[in-house]
Amino acid sequence: MRRILHVVAAVIVRDGAVLACRRLPGKSAGGLWEFPGGKVEEGETLSEALRREIVEELATDVRVIEELTTDDTDLGEVTIRLSCLRCELVGPAPEASSDHDRLEWVPIDRLLELEWAGPDLPAVHLLSVSA
Repeated sequence: MRRILHVVAAVIVRDGAVLACRRLPGKSAGGLWEFPGGKVEEGETLSEALRREIVEELATDVRVIEELTTDDTDLGEVTIRLSCLRCELVGPAPEASSDHDRLEWVPIDRLLELEWAGPDLPAVHLLSVSA
């Protein structure tokens, strides 16, 4: 039976730009861009998991506005179920990340110029067509 790994990501929008994070080299999907977030732990809501992950990775906090997408990506023996949530910052703008080597505020109409990790693409495409 295929294992499902539920992951949540923050689509943080500020002044017409979205926070994109490049994964550290040597990690899975190293060098690819993604929205910040991580695994949902047992008993957590999507919002709780996302806020915990943002504090851990970016040392800031967000307020969840709405769910944008939830999509499955099959990766061999595991399926990644990624829920992307539109958020706004309620803490300081992040300057560094524990899981990424670059953070960029990317204008929404330029999101497709980056090389994204597969699970993030449905949200990237949704944002791009709405720009």
